[in-house]
Amino acid sequence: MTETTPAVGDLLRAADGALVRTVDGLDATALAEPSLLPGWTRGHVVAHLALNAEALAGVLHSAHVGRPQPMYPSQERRDGDIDELAVADPAELRDRFLAGTGAFADALASMADGDWNGSFDRTPGARVIRVAAVPLMRLREVEIHHADLGSGYTHADWSADFDRVLLDSLTKFDTPTPITVRPTDLDGDWRYGPEGDGPVVSGPAGAAAWWLTGRGSGEGLTSSTHELPEMEAW
Repeated sequence: MTETTPAVGDLLRAADGALVRTVDGLDATALAEPSLLPGWTRGHVVAHLALNAEALAGVLHSAHVGRPQPMYPSQERRDGDIDELAVADPAELRDRFLAGTGAFADALASMADGDWNGSFDRTPGARVIRVAAVPLMRLREVEIHHADLGSGYTHADWSADFDRVLLDSLTKFDTPTPITVRPTDLDGDWRYGPEGDGPVVSGPAGAAAWWLTGRGSGEGLTSSTHELPEMEAW
């Protein structure tokens, strides 16, 4: 059974719709321009989202039929495929993105309760991931990389529900120092990193989550120590 709540599916459908509208509005010039990710154009981001959808759809289908498969054949193949698709004709890139988005939605809808047991390799012999984590993985990819496109959609456009889901999920990642995030627009505190005392970071939840993923410079946030720890990008 998936570890996510039914709300994740609703959030993903809304996120997909918003991302499709943005991608539809990107012409060849816009796709060739830099994204907010170092070294990647917007075309690279769209290509990654398309190929990520295809890969995760394959993971779900393989779980559904009882023949687990890695998400990607290798890291080198994954990176090369992104580079190749990023410079394809814009119509081909958009078609591939739409097809991948649809394939993932279809694979997700086909999953039965028993299909969620088990795990898969990101690449053969690499990190092992539970199948139950896939819906949340895709939701994060869609929302975060939508903002990475730098096309008008930002972390400030994330819903409060997604802010909460993202802050919750990020507690599973390491931070270099103990941190408490205390959003000004959500109830509750979120603890990150090792045990011990650390700064209390306050501000909008979306801004805090954006900073925790190693993006931006902490715009809109304040720290009880007057200094924000540097986060590693992911």
